[in-house]
Amino acid sequence: GQNYNHETKSETIMKYTQPSRRDVLAGAGALAGSAALMGTSALAGGHLGAQELRTVGLSVTVQERILNDFKAVSGVGSVSGKADIFPNTQTELLSGSSAYDVWETIGERLPAMTVTKTIKPMPTSDLKNWANIRPIFTDTDPRMSPEAQISGQIWADDAKTELWMVPTVFNFDSIGYRPDLVSAEEANTWTALFDDKFKGKTGLNVDPLIAFGQAVLAMTEMGMLENDNPGNPSIEEIDEASKFLIAKKKAGQFRALWGDFGELVNLLASGEMILADAWQPAVMAVKAQGIQCSYAVPREGYRAWSIGNSLIANSPNENAVKAYSDYWLSGPPAITVSEQGYYSPTTNVKDVMDADKYAFWYEGKPWVGAPDRGINEGDLRDGGSLEERASLVKYWHQWPDEYDHLISKWDEFLSA
Repeated sequence: GQNYNHETKSETIMKYTQPSRRDVLAGAGALAGSAALMGTSALAGGHLGAQELRTVGLSVTVQERILNDFKAVSGVGSVSGKADIFPNTQTELLSGSSAYDVWETIGERLPAMTVTKTIKPMPTSDLKNWANIRPIFTDTDPRMSPEAQISGQIWADDAKTELWMVPTVFNFDSIGYRPDLVSAEEANTWTALFDDKFKGKTGLNVDPLIAFGQAVLAMTEMGMLENDNPGNPSIEEIDEASKFLIAKKKAGQFRALWGDFGELVNLLASGEMILADAWQPAVMAVKAQGIQCSYAVPREGYRAWSIGNSLIANSPNENAVKAYSDYWLSGPPAITVSEQGYYSPTTNVKDVMDADKYAFWYEGKPWVGAPDRGINEGDLRDGGSLEERASLVKYWHQWPDEYDHLISKWDEFLSA
């Protein structure tokens, strides 16, 4: 499947502060919660009933239940969404399409859109819930260049008052594997994807920014390259990685280049792929079918990314986009994505999520209560707490300096 997906980049050991626990009535309804958390500041531009919200993004965030809930609590007249992969949408928007108001994009693709003025920034003052954003989106880690981390990718101004992208979801990616077929010791390294002993049974993501980063990271671990930021390889490193990937492809290393969530789940569940560059929720979805599946803790570190909402510059529905972005930072949509295995950028999620579930998904505590989607009493989230996983991030995806060269080499790989 020459499809595709998401992600992001750089050496990060960000400081995460744990949100303070605010008293919340147990069992407060999701709709009531989102209405209360949204407030009215994002809606100050006028009556939203006359506005529409047309969004495009991955199926990760463009979910019917989230769109329906947003329409109910916001009063926006019409809400619609389309799921498509990032490169397709980017091409469509850069061609001047006026079909959407918001692009649910990924941090590293912002430079292509800002330089062309395809998107325009949103002031944080229009987002009531911005006050509870996690520090990873505002603080700069001095150990890496700003553009190599998410807090250096989303801001339109040095004073950090306007956002090119309001983050909605983030995560740290790794390798999904079948522990009944591969040991954890074998799987806990990005080099496993390219190991001859797993020939024909590994999978790569079909986003070139992800696949090249993975190859550079693995080649560095194997001593074939010296690179400290896989998200921004040099021309020489891209050339070497391209040769490496083409040789592996011709030798039959990869079962698939996957781009679709369902495709990834099916390939892992069937055992056609036993190791793959994967999203953690896909691993959870395999487990939910009663099939063993685990998420590696790679010795080289995780790859990090964040998806968020960008306002299309020609949109006539700016207030609806601001309301939608603020809604994403309220509680309920955060619950939906957290229980799939992603993280929410807002600490508001702690106030509305069941305490035991928050403890499992965010704090590394054992699962309590009835089994749910393959998770049983006493289970731990693979990789541990948010803080623990964040401390092991190797890189965030960024827009590479040599993007055009990388894409030309990717085309060579695809046709090899």
